[in-house]
Amino acid sequence: MNETLLLQLSALILFLPLFGFVLLIFFGKRIPKAHAVETTIILFSLILSIIVAFNKLVYFNAQKLVYQFEWLNFGNVPFVGRVGVDLGIMLDNVTVIMQFVVILVSFVVHLFSHKYMEGDPKYTRYFAYLGIFTFSMMGIVLTHNLLMMYIFWELVGFSSYLLIGFWYEKKSASDAAKKAFIINRIGDIGFFIGILILYVNYNTFTLDTIFAQIAAGNLPFNSSEWLTAAGILIFFGAVGKSAQFPLHVWLPDAMEGPTPVSALIHAATMVAAGVYLVARVFTMLTADAMLVIAYIGAVTAFVSATIAITQNDIKRVLAYSTVSQLGYMIMALGVGAYTVAFFHLVTHAWFKACLFLGSGSVIHAMHHEQDIRFMGGLRKKMPLTYYTFLISTLAISGVPLTSGFLSKDGILGGTLAFANLTGYWLLPVIGFLVAALTAFYMFRLVILTFHGAPRDHHKFEHAHESPATMVIPLIILAALSVFIFYTPNPINADAGWFTSWVKTPQTVVPAELSFDFMINENNESATATVTAHSVKYTEAVHHAHSLAMIISLLCAGLGILLAFVIYQWRKISADNLANRFKPFYNFSLNKWYFDELYDKTAVAFTILLSRILAWFDLKIIDGIVNGVASVTRVSAFGTGKFDNVVIDGFVNFTAYLTGFFGLIFRKFQTGKVQTYLVMVLTGIIVLFFIFRSL
Repeated sequence: MNETLLLQLSALILFLPLFGFVLLIFFGKRIPKAHAVETTIILFSLILSIIVAFNKLVYFNAQKLVYQFEWLNFGNVPFVGRVGVDLGIMLDNVTVIMQFVVILVSFVVHLFSHKYMEGDPKYTRYFAYLGIFTFSMMGIVLTHNLLMMYIFWELVGFSSYLLIGFWYEKKSASDAAKKAFIINRIGDIGFFIGILILYVNYNTFTLDTIFAQIAAGNLPFNSSEWLTAAGILIFFGAVGKSAQFPLHVWLPDAMEGPTPVSALIHAATMVAAGVYLVARVFTMLTADAMLVIAYIGAVTAFVSATIAITQNDIKRVLAYSTVSQLGYMIMALGVGAYTVAFFHLVTHAWFKACLFLGSGSVIHAMHHEQDIRFMGGLRKKMPLTYYTFLISTLAISGVPLTSGFLSKDGILGGTLAFANLTGYWLLPVIGFLVAALTAFYMFRLVILTFHGAPRDHHKFEHAHESPATMVIPLIILAALSVFIFYTPNPINADAGWFTSWVKTPQTVVPAELSFDFMINENNESATATVTAHSVKYTEAVHHAHSLAMIISLLCAGLGILLAFVIYQWRKISADNLANRFKPFYNFSLNKWYFDELYDKTAVAFTILLSRILAWFDLKIIDGIVNGVASVTRVSAFGTGKFDNVVIDGFVNFTAYLTGFFGLIFRKFQTGKVQTYLVMVLTGIIVLFFIFRSL
């Protein structure tokens, strides 16, 4: 298979979901089993993505395949040069892996939805929305330039708005959709400004061309600060889309959408887009930008984990878990652990999609009950759901023999190595603490949902294992959460094929601004062209691996043990703990009061500003307009009266006077010569007497 065919197949994979969307939106009601048609389209896309990934990774492993075309050309502009826009697609190892991940998650969500959404009056429209969402995500994955990425970025926001607010008749769902849409736009403003900075300086949106210009020493506005600013501003897009602090508040509310949608959004697709964006621009990030990114990720991971430990809605626990894991990925990219960050993105896609679909299976069996306090004992009723859920929980907790152990251990090793070289010890401390919290709240979720005695006997009696179309996706995703798919070595991913496919790209920023410079205080090994992994960092990661693994296992074991002590064996009362630490418990339960804080500040300020502007518009602007109208009306009335009385009066008087004299003189115009002679003689006589008197 040649390069051109691979690019053509990738383009076909991109547009097939769009074809399904158009087909279902316009003809869905006329097509029998339209949902099956859409699922078949996604299955065909999945097969093509496997073919493309296999050929790319085996036969073109080290190559980057690109197809581009000129979309707009404004010609040559003086002092600027050519101004135009090129669009295209690019295939590298990261692209084809991400392409496979997105399509597979989309397929299992489609399959799971057949039964889960059965009977919904908007059944066909739901599958159409899944199609447009998949198309939008694939556009982000395949693009080779920032403008095309931004276009599909906004399409993902639009399609997620449709899916989150799918049950728009519920106020909570419509509010959640609006909240997600608006908060994402806040991050996108920064993303857009960052894109503009690069375009103004390089007259192109193509990433490789921009990177080449930076590598040649052509910095934005000839300033290293502007390069740092551009990187951070582009990262703002990821802050919104990947729900990073402080724009993380939209993601838990997105649970108002159907549960399969939650799996699609929270697993490998929408929220992963931000991590994928940072990975794509990784080579242009300066040391300062990476440090900002690392701390944002760490804060996000910690805040979300502390909130998840007290939540009672099964989907909300998983939502905050997603935010926390995304923070892990962002933190890993910030400390230079590029490969393991992307590795965790992939592994997280499988086990988090499995967890969300597993929660959907539970909710379906419990007649849409989502509060884990009313569950319990379900492992006997739903063994397949339980064991797949348990495998995914082990993976996210970082237990050996799972994919999550490999990727999470790599991230923690990367932060530990980074701290050894730079002194930023807060990052690994947060990383290990979050590992313990993750194991705790995930096993709390498992125990309260599946273990012990049922707490709602009525719903428990009617609970049963989900149909095959809902269970098969769980089995597929749980299987992919086992280590063997990535490496033959269960304790070290470096020996596996995944890390051989995904290498840390070479940085293009000047040596004094690079990641190398951050970890080499004396600038010993920094050169004009450096790699994102310096020799020191690579060695530090290697040496930190064993220590990171031991500490992470201790943290995970401690979290799991504490969950069993409190919720399984009940050696410690959860209620007593909550009462004893009530301020902290309420702080966590109420999500650090972020929503209340934003309501009192940003939202209240926006509403106040809108009211002030409305008053200004109503009283000042409209007052001026209405005042001018009143003055004009009075002036027009006076002018009208003057015109009617004076001007028209004078004209009418002149006409009347002329008519009056006309009537008088008409008496003398008889047409008789004799009369005229008498009048002439009379006139002569009158003149005679007048002149005589003079």
